[in-house]
Amino acid sequence: MSGFHQVASYVPVSYSIGGLIVAMANRDLIVLGFVGFVTSFGAHSVAVNLPTYAHQVGVGTLAIGLLIAVYDFAEVIAKPIFGYLADRRGQVKTLWAGLGVFSVASMVFPVIDPRLLLAIRLLQGLGAAAFSVISVALVAAYFPQSRGEAIGKYNALKGAGYVVAPAAGGFVVATVNFAGLFVVTAIVGFVVLAFALSLKEPAQPVDYDDDRLSLRDFLAPFSDAVLMPWYVVIVVNMFLVGILFGFVPVYLNSIGYEPFEAGLILSAGTLAYLAVQPLAGRWADRYGGRVTVIIGLVVSSLSTVFLVFAQGVLLLVLVVLGGLGIGVVWTNCDAIISDLAKEGRLSTSLGTAGSFKEIGDMLGPLTIGAVSQFFGLITGFVVCGVMGLAGTTLIVHRKGSDNREAH
Repeated sequence: MSGFHQVASYVPVSYSIGGLIVAMANRDLIVLGFVGFVTSFGAHSVAVNLPTYAHQVGVGTLAIGLLIAVYDFAEVIAKPIFGYLADRRGQVKTLWAGLGVFSVASMVFPVIDPRLLLAIRLLQGLGAAAFSVISVALVAAYFPQSRGEAIGKYNALKGAGYVVAPAAGGFVVATVNFAGLFVVTAIVGFVVLAFALSLKEPAQPVDYDDDRLSLRDFLAPFSDAVLMPWYVVIVVNMFLVGILFGFVPVYLNSIGYEPFEAGLILSAGTLAYLAVQPLAGRWADRYGGRVTVIIGLVVSSLSTVFLVFAQGVLLLVLVVLGGLGIGVVWTNCDAIISDLAKEGRLSTSLGTAGSFKEIGDMLGPLTIGAVSQFFGLITGFVVCGVMGLAGTTLIVHRKGSDNREAH
């Protein structure tokens, strides 16, 4: 079964590849979906192969953590800025510029000193910040009467990048070299940019909540006592995401797995993470959002603790369980934030949640990289897994007063 076919299994409306193709007949939606694919493929195809790069240039786990984190750091800082520029200068133009910066930066790496990879990853992250946030905004603008359905289809194509990236990236590195991975990434970016040139500015302006609200309104969710525990849980979950997709490859490399083998294992974990998300909403309806979030966080945290003591089939099972756990938390936290958001602040609250996601994704690799540098990989995984378990204490005792906690 192909990776794309498996990704289609979690699309909210159509659960077969044939249904997905029919449902996605709109060309603009397909183009924007592949713009999202560039984001996920570009980030993860490089991240899972950083152990090879580290061996080539002679750097340690802290450097790997920095190289993963700088991409997310660029997105945390740049997304609101590019949203502001797009609102005033044009959404499509901003998307084109982001794809261009990302693709050019990727093409440059093979011809420069490989020790400058940190700068390249920063430029890639800046470009991705522009086209990732604007591609979602354009989906919302193009399909005002069916935004939820359209964004679900967009996420299906974007999610294919997470599934394909580890195995495809590992194959390129194994058959060519690490620099060849950036050539492939650049080609993908330029091809998608060529198709994106057909996109038109929306007839109606998009409401960019992050840019149009006053500073006071923008900062309001950060001080919301009801939302804050859930924001922290989002940080913890993304902390574990960064470890699963960033440092599990480091562990696999340390115990002798080849890049392609490691990529296949990571693809299984990624597929589990993606496929479980539509089911997570159903579980929340039946058992409650808080309960499913706690279960998901416990499962992913325990998987992080124990996977460094496993090999073979058991290791694969633990990686898959980790993917399932973080997928459940990802979906249900967004649903809970939506339910708990004050009237008139839904988009602002979800936007704030998105910022916390990027922060958590950045902190995970940095933390485990630093701990592992000084105390070893096993200690790094165990410490970070225990930190994930500690995050459950923030919501274990929260009751129904938090309003409805599921879809």
